[in-house]
Amino acid sequence: MSKIISIHSFRGGTGKSNTTANITALLAQRGLRVGVVDTDIQSPGIHVLFGLDEEHISRSLNDYLWGKCEIKDAAMDVTSILQQFKPGLKGQVFLIPSSIKAGEIAKILREGYDVGLLNDGFQQLLEDLQLDVLMIDTHPGLNEETLLSIAISDALAIIMRPDNQDYQGTSVTVEVARKLEVPNLLLVVNKVPPVFDFDHVQQKIEQTYNCRVGAILPHSDEMMVLSSSGIFVLKYPDHPMTARLERLASLLIA
Repeated sequence: MSKIISIHSFRGGTGKSNTTANITALLAQRGLRVGVVDTDIQSPGIHVLFGLDEEHISRSLNDYLWGKCEIKDAAMDVTSILQQFKPGLKGQVFLIPSSIKAGEIAKILREGYDVGLLNDGFQQLLEDLQLDVLMIDTHPGLNEETLLSIAISDALAIIMRPDNQDYQGTSVTVEVARKLEVPNLLLVVNKVPPVFDFDHVQQKIEQTYNCRVGAILPHSDEMMVLSSSGIFVLKYPDHPMTARLERLASLLIA
């Protein structure tokens, strides 16, 4: 049975898109057919992790929302890009990017769109592409489209940093997710300084939110040097961070 997994954060800059791309690659390594939708329409970016730029993107989620195409027509098969780093990759990955054209982003901000179309589009993708998993890279914060994504998700990972601003925003997001009855809710604490006691951080977070921590991800110099120019788990398959992300992937599809 297909699963919808949303990766969300209350604030930007938490590593949400990086986490989404890494989980996607790990699931594809398991032989799954995975779709990724960038619903961060106001500030899209996950396409960069898959090595794409404006020249490579002919159709986008924006085109579907404006009635210019079916959502499957905006899906790009990016499996070959992943296979450059992981030859023999068994699964398949389809990316539905948001437009990175300034005029189209401005149009969305100015005119908006029918959020209800997103739900229809998600279901259509599952059927048309015969997906095992649909990953949703959400827009930070809480708005109508984010609430929709959370509400239809089988699993939700909320990414946060060990930062006081994140603590407050995450509390609101967890409360909303509980009211929407997300079946599998996990917290992911990202960019944790190595000097921190990870066990203590996990205990504190779980007690604060009464919610399971799916992963504690340390600050990584390798991740910083990579600078979103690729997918971490494919470039560093033996890194301890990759092992932590593997465990997170298992929890999200459990």
